[in-house]
Amino acid sequence: MKLHELRDNPGAARKAKRVGRGPGSGKGKTAGRGIKGQKSRSGVAINGFEGGQMPIYRRLPKRGFNNPFRKEFAVINLDGLQKFIDAGKLDAAALIDEDALVASGLVRRKLDGVRLLARGELKQAVKLKIAGASKAAVAAVEKAGGAIELTAPAKAAAEPAAE
Repeated sequence: MKLHELRDNPGAARKAKRVGRGPGSGKGKTAGRGIKGQKSRSGVAINGFEGGQMPIYRRLPKRGFNNPFRKEFAVINLDGLQKFIDAGKLDAAALIDEDALVASGLVRRKLDGVRLLARGELKQAVKLKIAGASKAAVAAVEKAGGAIELTAPAKAAAEPAAE
């Protein structure tokens, strides 16, 4: 068999029925939509409508709260950091900041900043400049002879200054 001999199985690909093309087609005039009413018109999408019954999304109780000002951090762990240093994707001698972590591929995107957690262990001294770190991660980096400079995530412009 060659590439130019590839075909669908017979009957696998059916042509779409062309509706609204005259009485001889069998789907003329109303094009299979019946007569009048909201659903016979174009652009109708009645999502969540249950025929006048109270919709399920209104019957079920609501719980919790979604904080619109929540900060979302990109998370890295000590073992991931060490793995990238061992692989040569990060230079332990240079300052490792959030841009370096994104460039190396350890972090996909910065979000509201990068946060270091303490899973795994660090075998060499590194200088980090990131948005946040757990107490255990800070202790582990300092134990290895390194240092962490924490930059608080940027405040939203709309927040008023504390007086």
